[in-house]
Amino acid sequence: MAERNVDVAIIGAGTAGMRAYREASKLTNSILLIEGDQYGTTCARVGCMPSKLLIAAAEAAHHGERVRPMGVHYEPAKINGAEIMGRIKSERDRFVGFVKEAVEEWPAEHRVMAHAAFKDDHTLQLSNGDVVKAARIVIATGSRPKVFPVFESAGDRLIVNDDVFDWADLPGSVAVFGGGVIGLELGQALHRLGVRVALFGKDCLVGPLTDNEVRKCALQIFTDEMDYYPDADFSRIEKVGDAVEIDHKVDGAETTSRFDYVLVATGRQPNVDKLGLENTSLKLDDRGVPVFNPLNTTTSVDHIFIAGDADNKLPLLHVAADDGYVAGYNAGRFPDIRSFAKVSPLSVVFSDPQIMMCGETYRDLTDRDADFETGSIDWSDQGRARVMLVNKGLLRVYGEKGTGLFLGAEMVGPAAEHIAHLLGWAHQSKLTVHEILERPFYHPVMEEGVRTALRNLNYALQMGPPPPPRCIDCGPGG
Repeated sequence: MAERNVDVAIIGAGTAGMRAYREASKLTNSILLIEGDQYGTTCARVGCMPSKLLIAAAEAAHHGERVRPMGVHYEPAKINGAEIMGRIKSERDRFVGFVKEAVEEWPAEHRVMAHAAFKDDHTLQLSNGDVVKAARIVIATGSRPKVFPVFESAGDRLIVNDDVFDWADLPGSVAVFGGGVIGLELGQALHRLGVRVALFGKDCLVGPLTDNEVRKCALQIFTDEMDYYPDADFSRIEKVGDAVEIDHKVDGAETTSRFDYVLVATGRQPNVDKLGLENTSLKLDDRGVPVFNPLNTTTSVDHIFIAGDADNKLPLLHVAADDGYVAGYNAGRFPDIRSFAKVSPLSVVFSDPQIMMCGETYRDLTDRDADFETGSIDWSDQGRARVMLVNKGLLRVYGEKGTGLFLGAEMVGPAAEHIAHLLGWAHQSKLTVHEILERPFYHPVMEEGVRTALRNLNYALQMGPPPPPRCIDCGPGG
């Protein structure tokens, strides 16, 4: 057993841990990055990048179906599952390789591959037998899929999203449990690639949406396309042979469905349960996660910081990277601690149509009893959206009464990933609705639909005239 003393120890070499290392190592050479599994972030290995490769293949397969009303006809798509999965794994490994190369370029004495657990507030016991005493510690251990006991009866037919990207070929059928981001993205993509999919949701939720009007619109879109049971009522999940049988209700009638796999996408849990937190002075919340300050990542023990998915807040790459920067900055400069303003909230679901939320959500505003108004646009009659045959969805924007300040938006519809950024930047810039409307809008573009929603909002705020119906400068359906 060896004992090592360092200024900063970072537990976890994912997105947050890597960013924390980069910042803290600018200020001290006495640093140790501890990784218990393998290099390569969740995003690169089993998250955002391989899932987008699957979605890209699904969009290509669905393209011919979408453009048929234009008078453009393709032969039915031929889906080669082995080729699709081969490309996904090849590109996935390429992305992971970049991450591994970056970490392995750092000094060998700054890295160790071992699991870590707290012995006390300053001491870590490593699984290789070594002991690390650290003046400051950053917890950046990430998260993992959460699987509830009810699904364990599926045996080896039970999978999580991580397992999908190791398939050699596409299966014949999959039951997806969870109507959140992961379940919706993977379920729709597999459906469009010819896999028989049933998506079992709960409480009629669709992704992260909180605005009931947008949620109802999204629910209609997705239930029209695929077998989606938004408030599933099931009584039995059982492995039978090489498949899984599920007893559930369809339109009130009991039925039994059989699938090759059960894909559980019912949320994620932070990887803090095996860190020996009970040996520390850390104050924990009711889920066993350290209580922390999101503005500076400090915990109740001032020299211990937490960043990324481990804090159980938003499992998003850009949030983890920002957290890692703050944690590394403060761990390197301790005891001089700085708080950082948070960027405007921004999230995107890469379904089709896409879902986005930016700024404050409808739930955020109602929870804080904000005095606000809404404006909206139904994408079904928006000019450019109709031209492109992507005219499905609803955008709702929120503004503060009295000031006209733009507060946030929720949307299901075309180009949501891009509209989210435009409105997210407007929110962070603290623009009023009127000031956003003073910006240029080209014709014909999807952003004209954003302008329509903002004009409706400005009128609702009593800060502008009624929007002109199909005015010349709007263009048809503007």
